[in-house]
Amino acid sequence: MPGSAFGLANSGFGPTLSLPIFPHMQAIYHWLYEPGLPLKLMGILVGLWLIASHLFALAKPAVVKPWLTRFPRNDSFGAVIVAIAFAWSLIIWSCMDLGEFYKIERPVQMVIIGIGIGVILYVREFLAVRALGFLMILAAAPMLESAFLKDPQSRLLLVAFAYAIAVIGMFWVGMPYLLRDQIRWILDKPIRYQVGALAGTAYGAVMLLCALVWW
Repeated sequence: MPGSAFGLANSGFGPTLSLPIFPHMQAIYHWLYEPGLPLKLMGILVGLWLIASHLFALAKPAVVKPWLTRFPRNDSFGAVIVAIAFAWSLIIWSCMDLGEFYKIERPVQMVIIGIGIGVILYVREFLAVRALGFLMILAAAPMLESAFLKDPQSRLLLVAFAYAIAVIGMFWVGMPYLLRDQIRWILDKPIRYQVGALAGTAYGAVMLLCALVWW
């Protein structure tokens, strides 16, 4: 018998709680991880994002520079990123194969939700930076999944980018003041800002080209 909206859903290991949004969570999980996005599509999306974001930074420095300066202590924006990151974590935990740990699925779901709310309410110091770092760590996994055991070797452009944002994200979570200092260093001289924007655009363009032609 199918479970009700808040009833028990059968799994291979036993009953788990089924929420109304669970089918949507499953769809997102499969879209990102099982089987995940095709390498070509992932390369196009990441390449376009890099090009668009860095071209905007290059074209609108009067808008981007003040925003970058305010970002590390932008609690409102940080709360939004925290909500996205913990919702993503909840999807992963709720949809992955837990094996013999299925019995703790529901308690851990509550813990994830509780920690997310607690972080928004009580972790005010560089909240936006920590949240962004956490989100970058989460974002790296689908990229690596898309490139895993795929040809050609140019896929390493995506792999290198994924590992870079994961490692940088870990530093920003643990030492969020680093981003503040990095932003100050980049904005200290206009040439640094321009080179960074051009480098990001170029990297995105190369990735987009590889995705369209070879991946």
